[in-house]
Amino acid sequence: MRALFIGNPQATTATPRSRDVIVRALASDMAVDTVLTEYRGHARELVQRAAEEGYDLVVSFGGDGTVNEVVNGILALPAKQRPLYAALPGGSANVFVRALGLPANPVEATGAVLEALHSGSRRTVNLGHIDGPDGGRYFTFCAGFGWDAEVVHEVERQRQRGRRATPALYTAIALSLFLRGGMGGDPSLSVEVPGRPPVRNLFFVLVTNTTPWTYAGPSPVQPTPRSRFELDLDVFALTRVDTITTANVLRMMFSAKGVPPRGRGYRTWHNCAEFTIRSQHLRPFQIDGEYLGHRQQVNFRSVPKALRIVA
Repeated sequence: MRALFIGNPQATTATPRSRDVIVRALASDMAVDTVLTEYRGHARELVQRAAEEGYDLVVSFGGDGTVNEVVNGILALPAKQRPLYAALPGGSANVFVRALGLPANPVEATGAVLEALHSGSRRTVNLGHIDGPDGGRYFTFCAGFGWDAEVVHEVERQRQRGRRATPALYTAIALSLFLRGGMGGDPSLSVEVPGRPPVRNLFFVLVTNTTPWTYAGPSPVQPTPRSRFELDLDVFALTRVDTITTANVLRMMFSAKGVPPRGRGYRTWHNCAEFTIRSQHLRPFQIDGEYLGHRQQVNFRSVPKALRIVA
């Protein structure tokens, strides 16, 4: 087997030492070529190279942004040219990798991937998709309109100034925006599911392809605990943002069971094949922790059995 190892040197926890250890472990079982990303979108381009040069496997070592680029690169290829994919955790949250059940430690995750390769273990997962130019974009675990996207946007601005995207930074920015009213005061969003009446006056909306939505350090955050890679998409929206309601919703998100399907101050939709989120004006939008600009409308659909991975 030939593998192309794609490493993101800017990923939060992907150190040169850990990268060398992982590459040596992989090279004991296969022929491995290593390349490091140099700019946003580079990983997607490298997947095209992997297809052209006949690699059997692509291994990424980075955060959820790197995973998203690789996935979109693979799915842009004709089905017969798509290599197998294995993702290793090198970012701050690594939601996709951890949701697959792989260890959060990258060396331990490498061992799990090698065991899966030896045993022939493969997994096929559903993905989410948003409309857009050049065929749109796939996302692996979440998309967000409003407050969480504003958090992601601010984190990206801080990273450009040299700060590392740690869980503490995300938490500090999220809390700061909340205290400044960034979560409330703007019920401009609506969710439209075919065959159902639209639900309006929403403060922010999350779309999930699995649970958890994200992690606060070691703790999973679960607004949609019924969401699964094997099902269509779930949606969570806040309908109220007063202090008591918000505190109660956050408490449930951090609980072992997550947020119940029904409750005060929020709405949920489960296992939706397609829907649209609209805003009365431009608001920040993100997928898989990557800010995609301010938008007024996004069309979503679930893509069954979209990606084959080693896990």
